Amino acid sequence: MNKIVIISGVILILFSSCGGPATMNKVIDESMDFSMKQYSLMYDMMKDKPDLLPRTIDTTGALVTARSNWWTSGFFPGTLWYLYEYSGDVNFRDAAETITARIEKEKNNKGTHDLGFMLFCSFGNGLRLTGNEVYKEVLLTGAQSLITRYRPNIGCIQSWNSRRGWQCPVIIDNMMNLEFLMWAFSVSGDSTYYKICVSHSDTTIKNHFRPDFSTYHVVSYDTLSGKVETKQTAQGYADDSAWSRGQSWGLYGYVVMYRETGLQKYLDQAVNMAEFLINHPNMPEDKIPYWDYNAPDIPDSKRDASAGAIMASALIELSGMVNEPASSLYLGIAETQLRSLSSPAYRAETGENGNFILKHSVGSLPGNSEVDVPLTYADYYFIEALLRYKALMD
Repeated sequence: MNKIVIISGVILILFSSCGGPATMNKVIDESMDFSMKQYSLMYDMMKDKPDLLPRTIDTTGALVTARSNWWTSGFFPGTLWYLYEYSGDVNFRDAAETITARIEKEKNNKGTHDLGFMLFCSFGNGLRLTGNEVYKEVLLTGAQSLITRYRPNIGCIQSWNSRRGWQCPVIIDNMMNLEFLMWAFSVSGDSTYYKICVSHSDTTIKNHFRPDFSTYHVVSYDTLSGKVETKQTAQGYADDSAWSRGQSWGLYGYVVMYRETGLQKYLDQAVNMAEFLINHPNMPEDKIPYWDYNAPDIPDSKRDASAGAIMASALIELSGMVNEPASSLYLGIAETQLRSLSSPAYRAETGENGNFILKHSVGSLPGNSEVDVPLTYADYYFIEALLRYKALMD
């Protein structure tokens, strides 16, 4: 018999092992098996394109690629590493090594804040799974490149270069680079990394968040005074709206910062963000967010599978950091998200969708860029979340 539990007004149905929907073990194994088939096909398409990495598909369904300096370059090799971790299949390890090598030159790239995505998802997973010392040196060089973008008088790592009237724009996505820098601190012992991560996190709490714990997308600072000059959006519906992927980036980032520092203020921030998202009146029943929680055409607005996948991965880790009943609530929401993403509503068919795993993500709707398409980072965080959930059951 299924058990119904009500936590904080949210109804969770805990399914019995006989009858009803499939067990999570089965859901995870089926999605991972499918993902291995898709990414084997994807690798076959990419192995003879030495300077390119998959990004999305266009309106005709054709694959859109990017070079290593595009911010999403680390996600395809990162997903290959995750598939190797799950399967133990050396073919995935060989593929991951081949594709990871395409990004190495970005270790010297000081013109982007996205080195965490680019290098830590690829070389970081590779180092974790193989112990390859060459990967360690690439990462340490990349970490040095990344902290050149730290602005001491502001207290943040600069995201984009000056543009659109923004002198020093910092986006909430930048919280995702701090795991990389905290790794560099743990390996090198150089406290500079730690201090930068704490400064960036604290300044972001002070300036990026509204009283309800939603986050602005872009906060730009005056480069001379260090003071906030504007709070706006680039990819959300409006400056004051809750762009869904940005909320997920922020949640994930503060979960990581609590894990890495043990500072209570970061756990409090993550919990407050989780509560905002879980209890949002515009969160759909299947828990896959609309592209913006304040989009004007809800319930007909586009969904963002990437925001759901990132949120699920963060909630699974967060569930292990809090007491009941919050722990079961967070894990239950993540389970619903993974079941939704594993269903035909969001998961592609073999050989379709440009060989990506998930459908229905949104890059930038205001920019009419990558709308209702697969995105490489949606796949990455989906697979990560599946592996994290599986680890809880093992």
